[in-house]
Amino acid sequence: MNTITAIMPIEVLLVEDNPGDAELIRIALEESKTSIHLNVVEDGVEAMAFLRKQEKYAKVVHPDIVLLDLNLPKKDGREVLAEMKVDAKLRRIPVVVLTTSQAEEDILKAYNLAANCYITKPVDFDQFVKIVQSIENFWFAIVKLPPE
Repeated sequence: MNTITAIMPIEVLLVEDNPGDAELIRIALEESKTSIHLNVVEDGVEAMAFLRKQEKYAKVVHPDIVLLDLNLPKKDGREVLAEMKVDAKLRRIPVVVLTTSQAEEDILKAYNLAANCYITKPVDFDQFVKIVQSIENFWFAIVKLPPE
């Protein structure tokens, strides 16, 4: 762990409309040895407002990583990903697509839109927790995240 992550928590934006999945992710991340601050928004419109620090999100901290569901109300995850990757202030934020979709077309589209990885949510609770902990281990302990 570098000295910055020892002092500052990893800022995670979770874009997830399913409260049960959001709670499972929160629980799995709470067990982390890394200091993680989790923000949760429930749709793509809120995600873009958060990322652009608009209105009620004016004072939020820039996320180090986004965990993005694809099937969201108002604006879906594909649209959020496309908007992020064309915005000079947002394009370097790593995006982990974490979704129920196993459709090849969704996987291809996500990578074509520059997703950093694509993970299908397992239905089994223990597997779900293991997946989230694997994300945490890889992205927060191994990968060097870009500066803001």
